Amino acid sequence: MMLHIPGVLTPEQVAQFRTRLRQIDWVDGRASVGAQGAQVKRNRQLAEGSPLAVELGQAVSAALMANPLFFASVLPLRILPPFFNSYAGGEHYGAHVDGAIRAQRGGAPVRSDVSCTVFLCEPDEYEGGELSVVDAYGAHEVKLPAGDAIVYPSTSVHQVLPVTRGERLASFLWVQSMVRDDWKRSMLFELDSNIQALRGKVGDTPELVGLTGHYHNLLRQWAET
Repeated sequence: MMLHIPGVLTPEQVAQFRTRLRQIDWVDGRASVGAQGAQVKRNRQLAEGSPLAVELGQAVSAALMANPLFFASVLPLRILPPFFNSYAGGEHYGAHVDGAIRAQRGGAPVRSDVSCTVFLCEPDEYEGGELSVVDAYGAHEVKLPAGDAIVYPSTSVHQVLPVTRGERLASFLWVQSMVRDDWKRSMLFELDSNIQALRGKVGDTPELVGLTGHYHNLLRQWAET
């Protein structure tokens, strides 16, 4: 399931992030990938584990966990500390699949079930730079407003197209979900979304209470904690 989550960060947070990110020196983005990824990755990143990366990453994680749409769709168990990257002057990241297990400093490894990008620039500030994600229906190009996020299965082949004008700033991260399988997460999200919509129209009828119980029983059956 690929889902656009609007307004994860406020305009004030985005402005603050960008001000802080202008004051640092970027490192080669290939530092965080394996040999295969290094062949197709050309960008810059905020140094992993640096004080600023930790500070801004905690803010991104907190904003995501407080977002009802993110929580309902992803069902997060563990979030890898977010990274931050920059693309400009033709930089890009060619077609790749994210590694299945992501190590983190001072914490348990995270299985990458869901990938997430939080955009920090408006679409008209740069040309190119679309996130292209491939699924059974073809390639989908994503370029969202600043503060918005996209989530998609980490099993997907994806790439960031070359940035030919301006600069593309973003935060990116991986999530281990309580529900490993994408089709199960999609089913639970659709069921939950319809329950919430019906509750807003008709209230908590006996039928809705029954459907809510069905949702939680499925989650109880499938969740790993």
